[in-house]
Order: sequence, then C-alpha cells, then structure tokens
Amino acid sequence: MESDAEQLSARPALETEGLRFLHVTVGSLLATYGWYLVLSGVLLFVVIQKLSARLRALRQRHLDRAAAAVEPDVIVKQQEALAAARLKMQEELNAQAEKYKEKLRQLEEEKRRQKIEMWDSMQEGKSYRGNARKPQEEDNPGPSTSSVLPKRKPDRRPLRGGGYNPLSGEGGGTCSWRPGRRGPSSGG
Repeated sequence: MESDAEQLSARPALETEGLRFLHVTVGSLLATYGWYLVLSGVLLFVVIQKLSARLRALRQRHLDRAAAAVEPDVIVKQQEALAAARLKMQEELNAQAEKYKEKLRQLEEEKRRQKIEMWDSMQEGKSYRGNARKPQEEDNPGPSTSSVLPKRKPDRRPLRGGGYNPLSGEGGGTCSWRPGRRGPSSGG
C-alpha cells in the first residue's frame, strides 16, 4: 500500500514539473518570438485567402468553359436574346427620333405660319407685333386700348451670379489682391 501511495504522490510532482517546464519554455519562446509568430500567422492567413480566391476563380472559369463547350445551343439562345434586345432598343431609338423630327416640323410650320401672318398684317398696314402677340384684343376694342401699356423688359442675364460677394475673396478670377514684395526697393 505504501508503494501505491508513493506512486500517487510522486506522479503529481512529475506532472507539475512537466507543466512548469512547458510554461517556462513556451513563455520564453513567446516572449522572444511572439510578434514574429503573430505577424507570420497573419501573413499566412492573407496568403491562404488570396490563393483560395484565385483557385475559386480558376475553377469557375474552368466550369464555364466546360459548360460552353458542352452546350452550344445555350450560347446560340443567349446570342439571339442579345440580338433581340439590341433590335428592341434600336426601334425605341428610331421612334424617339421620329417624334423629335415631327416636333421640329410642327415648330417650323408654326414659325412659317406666323411669318405669313406678319407679312399679311404689314401689307394691310397694321402692326404685326401687336397682332401676332394678342389677337383677342382686336376682337373687342374698347376704352382699355387707349391706355398705354407698360413695355415689358426682355429677360436679361445678371452680370454676376447671385452669390457674388466682392469682399469674400471668392469668385474673382484674375482680380485678387496680393501683398507687395518684401525687402528694399530696387530703384537706383
């Protein structure tokens, strides 16, 4: 019985000695090379991620090539769908162009009609500007026609933008203040 007790008491001493040895060696190893180990672990992780992404892309390309080689009818259908989509877009573009051309023709026709009306009114001796602008005033002349209407000013662009402030230092191109040279004058 004593031998069993000695073995039990001796065993924990060996285990603690082994743990102490492991603690000392691993602790000194981490203290000496810890940052190098962490940096190499991070680099290894990044390299593995890059390689796995490249391998996935390579596998995908290989599978796509294999699928394309095996099923040419799928490629033909895709090309036909692409051609149909292009044709549809071209038809829409042509329809828009026709609408735009028709609108331009209508504007030209309206301008031509106005010019003819102005020419006719000039031949009759009437003022073509007043006639072209306000045809409803001719229909019902009254006391309001003798009053003088103020002329409307044409729309003009402002000389500067609305946010211009000469004191802000912004917005000016070449007209900006610069300090003079330092040092003695160079007169002589």
